Amino acid sequence: MDVNIPNNMEPASTMEMLLSLISGIASLAMIFGGVVPYIPQYNEIRRSGNAEGFSLYVCLALLSANILRILFWFGKPFESPLLIQSVLMNIAMMCMIKLCIQVKAKSDIIKKKDKTLRGSESESDEKALLPRRNFWDFDKDYFWDWTDFQSYIECTLCFSIAGGMLMYMFANNILFVETVGFLAVFVEACLGVPQFMKNYKNGSTRGMNLTMVLMWLCGDVFKTTYFVLRAAPVQFTICGCLQIGVDLAILSQVWVYSSGYGSPPPRVHVHSVEIVLIHAI
Repeated sequence: MDVNIPNNMEPASTMEMLLSLISGIASLAMIFGGVVPYIPQYNEIRRSGNAEGFSLYVCLALLSANILRILFWFGKPFESPLLIQSVLMNIAMMCMIKLCIQVKAKSDIIKKKDKTLRGSESESDEKALLPRRNFWDFDKDYFWDWTDFQSYIECTLCFSIAGGMLMYMFANNILFVETVGFLAVFVEACLGVPQFMKNYKNGSTRGMNLTMVLMWLCGDVFKTTYFVLRAAPVQFTICGCLQIGVDLAILSQVWVYSSGYGSPPPRVHVHSVEIVLIHAI
């Protein structure tokens, strides 16, 4: 007895395999795509030995957002790729912080040696040049501006433990869980704001890796599309749209400052003015 197999079964099977492959690639891109933009910036800082152009508050924003996102998962589980992405992002931000602390410490040592060679160093100069600040000082003026990497780990652990205890106590409270989810995406949406303000304060985008920002934009467009297609919680879509807006604002700074429209006013050195006046007299 012959069994007739419909001709459309093989194309349907191929289409399912193709869709499954695309879905897998998209999930991998979502997991690792968030970390990739920071690789050029990491390499730039390590190569130049200068971390002044990168704001550590970007790391603070991402650590806070991803810790809150992980806590949100315990109250309202979402797709695993997004959870894994948050874990990897936290690891990546810790690596960025460690590098910046090492680079700044090395820069301070070089400045100290330079002062010593010139014979102009005093005890007060040394203290001003190498101030020691840590998390347990509880000095709000130097929050997230500590001189040792351990302080950043301690602060992150304290925040994680406190958030975990609250989520454990209020996991059945829908309002609390949704608020945590909203805070997670809102903080993440603002991650580019510290870099924007750093550029504005410096009157320049020098030290900021343009490739990183372009990757931010591409990644944010991709993940916002991913959120919409995969019906992720609405908070994620809102986050993606806000991030795209911030990315475009930072890119506009690159154009403004490179064209000279946003250049800061020239600095006038008082010592130089005094010399000119003396010669004039």
